[in-house]
Amino acid sequence: MTTLVRRAVALCALAASSVALAACGATEPGQTPRPAPSAPSATASGAAPDRAPTLAPGPAGLTPVFEHGPRAAGRTIALTFDADMTADQGPRAAAGERFDNPGLIATLRKLDVPATVFMTGRWAEEYPDAARSIGEDPRFEIANHSYSHYAYTDDCYGLPSVSEDRMRADVERAYAAFEKAGVPDAMPYFRFPGGCYDEAALKALRATGVTAVQWDVVSGDAFATDAGAVARQVLDGARPGSVVVMHCTRSAAPVTEEAVRTIVPALRKQGYRFVKVSQLIGAANGRR
Repeated sequence: MTTLVRRAVALCALAASSVALAACGATEPGQTPRPAPSAPSATASGAAPDRAPTLAPGPAGLTPVFEHGPRAAGRTIALTFDADMTADQGPRAAAGERFDNPGLIATLRKLDVPATVFMTGRWAEEYPDAARSIGEDPRFEIANHSYSHYAYTDDCYGLPSVSEDRMRADVERAYAAFEKAGVPDAMPYFRFPGGCYDEAALKALRATGVTAVQWDVVSGDAFATDAGAVARQVLDGARPGSVVVMHCTRSAAPVTEEAVRTIVPALRKQGYRFVKVSQLIGAANGRR
């Protein structure tokens, strides 16, 4: 079997503290991990209509990876937003640092833009009301971005890493956090922190039934200060079926809302229709 090469992605991952939790990815004492919401394997006719569409497993049953939708299935595009918060950033939040971005969510609602939010479990714990509100809004869907935003490979933008034997537990712990926050129907999609993965990570997660979701358009909004530059990067990279990666973390992506106010009307003027990741995956499976 050909060894999968870890995706080297030109995205500055949101920085995590160098102090890792000793029990990163572990459940709390006495807590039973909640399995990820596994979905049946997709077929040419698409997944069952009452389940979120997923991709069929990769070679040897490895977790499948989705990067973009069909190029010839119309001018659809998915905006995705990573709601990042690492496991040890609680003191910074307590001191007033904002890892949420209610203004961005309000703008997406005002512009009536569907979107997929890849949320860490730690973010959902810090902002349970926001997590529940996003999850209950039919415009949006919430997917898994790990519990702790620790990397699933070594050497991933300086992020602390999760050991291979803790990867599944880290994903399950995030789903448990969503459930505790009252998020309904979190999607069976997972985004690797920093976008970094390898064959070992895909193997570790295959029992969860998730589809790993990457992207083909990097917005460059992480730590950016020029909203116009972010907007231009998205507009220059957009293609039919694209998945755009942005962030829903005010302190580390402060100009995203402003950029979105430029991106959305510009893409609509070009004939693009905004959809959620689930719709792109459904289209890839032949679902309409």
